[in-house]
Amino acid sequence: MALISNGTTMFDAGALDSSITKGAMTFISKLTGDGSTTTLTFASGITSTYKEYVFIFTNIHPQTDDKNFTVNFRDGGTNYDAMKTTSYFHAVHGEDDSTSLAYITGHDTAQGTGAQIIAEGISNDADHGVSGILHLYAPSSTTFVKQFMCRSQATRHSDIASDVHVGGYCNVTAAITGVQFAMSSGNIDAGVISMYGIA
Repeated sequence: MALISNGTTMFDAGALDSSITKGAMTFISKLTGDGSTTTLTFASGITSTYKEYVFIFTNIHPQTDDKNFTVNFRDGGTNYDAMKTTSYFHAVHGEDDSTSLAYITGHDTAQGTGAQIIAEGISNDADHGVSGILHLYAPSSTTFVKQFMCRSQATRHSDIASDVHVGGYCNVTAAITGVQFAMSSGNIDAGVISMYGIA
């Protein structure tokens, strides 16, 4: 069975028609935490080449217990302090079978320049950490605000699985030229963040 839109075949027998534009995911760079730094910073590579940038973080491990994992953006200057408005909610499930689904007002931002929390209370047990994905849309636009969203899964210090959803925008028309990840305090002990561009 085919899917047809405005007279154009989009899908036929499960295959995407060859005339449909498809965005390619291109690896750009990778940063690795080794306990020697407080931040992992993508200070280059974010250009008008791609309309979307994807950051995949895997097994990020804090050096000290009960830390938040954060992100911030550079909007043309040297500091990572772009003005942001965001929302934040999580679903949690503990090893003791406790559960919660909640909007966390203390973790959202209303026209703030500080780092945005994207995972909370991460455990530094040897087998714990946080993994997830952050999307940044059209960072080189000088007309529109810069939308972003993130989903992460963390093992929290109190043995809780925490599924976090963050969305928002950098309320600037200047291009976003850098992205910085950090713990709320202490070093990033281990983990990898890879940056991809999507055409």
